[in-house]
Amino acid sequence: MLNKAVLVESLIVFIIVLFVHAVVWDRYSWCAVALAIQAFYAQFKWDRLLQLGGAVFQFRTAANSGLLPASMVIPLLGITMKERCKSAGIVYFERFGIVVASAGMLVALFLSVIAVGITKPVPTNTCILTGVAGSIIIYTMKHSLTVSEVIEVLEVLLIFVYLSMILLYLLPRCFTPGEALLVLGGISFVLNQLIKRSLNVIEGRGDPIDFFLLVAVVGVVLLGLFFTVLFIFMDSGTWISSMFFHMMTAVLGLGVIMPWLYRLIQRNPLFWLLQFLFQTQARVYLLVYWTFLAASACGIVFYQNAKRSSESKKHQASTITRKYFHFIVVATYVPGLIYDRQLLYVAAVLCLAVFIFLEYIRYFRIKPFGQTLRHLLCLFLDERDSGPLILTHIYLLLGMSLPVWLFPRSCAPKGTLSGAGALVPYSGVLAVGVGDTIASVFGSTMGEIKWPGTKKTFEGTMTAIFAQIIAVALILIFDSSVNLNSSYAWILASVSLVSLLEAYTTQIDNLLLPLYLQIMFMA
Repeated sequence: MLNKAVLVESLIVFIIVLFVHAVVWDRYSWCAVALAIQAFYAQFKWDRLLQLGGAVFQFRTAANSGLLPASMVIPLLGITMKERCKSAGIVYFERFGIVVASAGMLVALFLSVIAVGITKPVPTNTCILTGVAGSIIIYTMKHSLTVSEVIEVLEVLLIFVYLSMILLYLLPRCFTPGEALLVLGGISFVLNQLIKRSLNVIEGRGDPIDFFLLVAVVGVVLLGLFFTVLFIFMDSGTWISSMFFHMMTAVLGLGVIMPWLYRLIQRNPLFWLLQFLFQTQARVYLLVYWTFLAASACGIVFYQNAKRSSESKKHQASTITRKYFHFIVVATYVPGLIYDRQLLYVAAVLCLAVFIFLEYIRYFRIKPFGQTLRHLLCLFLDERDSGPLILTHIYLLLGMSLPVWLFPRSCAPKGTLSGAGALVPYSGVLAVGVGDTIASVFGSTMGEIKWPGTKKTFEGTMTAIFAQIIAVALILIFDSSVNLNSSYAWILASVSLVSLLEAYTTQIDNLLLPLYLQIMFMA
């Protein structure tokens, strides 16, 4: 029997795809429609494999596969980026958007082919649909991409295949197939871009903050892979292993990552970073304010753990308590978006690197803080943290940061896009910081009418939509760079669709919702 929640989630994703298709209406949007139809059928094959335990790797069990919503994110981002840059006359980034869309489609097709290939008996109808969709996409790529772009797309696919085999084996139950597609697909594209730019360095070309993001992401991933392989052969919880961990981190950081970044930006990375962070007095004020908020977040963690110690060892943080961190993140990002987006961009990259590094310390039990971090963070676990890694706080940071990182600055000459596109950097704040938080708080405290097939409530979703509209009005008041040009109906439709998706999806909403809201705003 088909799951009602999955059907409604799929319907919402189809509506978003059709909205984008209606706006763009070219061969790439037709490919996106074909991919969505194919992914809908392949998703149920993945769901059946997960229920029967027939999947190749161990995936997160408390959710469906999420193949359809995840499959459409990267292609739709590429298509909307292509349209925005085409309108601005920036040919380089228009072609870049086409490469992003093509790579996303190919990676999604690969996951679908895997599901079809290991399903017994072979699903004939799904095989035919996959073949037709694949033929349409490959035919379009053949007549759209240059030889170098085809090679780039295939490189992304190859990196994705190898990363999937390694990370899904080393990290069981951390992802659903859809989440793995989003996370590993993103890492694959970042790694490919870093290799490409490293081999074609031209002094003075490229923004240093973009290189900083690429090197930071690839650096922490390679660091994790290195120590994962290393600690297979030695106990990571001893003092000797911990000293070796810190020493090798310093060696890899100073001996590999720093020279790599130096080659790209043509200056000392540490001096550049310090100069960038303290360039103006406003940046100093923002850094002091963010430090205060970080200390407040740490205070909440310590207070909740002290409360657990005094009450019960089985005490778990409530949903409302976990949403305190959402409010703190909103208070962090909004001033950065209004006053200094470049500083926010770099600070979010630094914060991501610190979060992942602390997760390595917790996961490997590195002394002297590994066991302490395990004790402090286990209070905030929920059903989505079923694997060896705790990823929800990292997903929250990614959900808020991705719209800032993926904002096509080169295609916005005045620093902002027109119409609803002006709200693109605020997608994370609206979808996760405001919408998801308000829906959770009001739904858990006052909600009575549940959406069919889910635990989410009608009251929670309606208050989330209302809160996001109020937030948009406040953004218009306080951010003079935002000019919506009477695109209010599109904003309301976008917010409503993403809020409905929040009610029905079982994927990591902190990661998925901001990306779909960004897609709608950019369309």
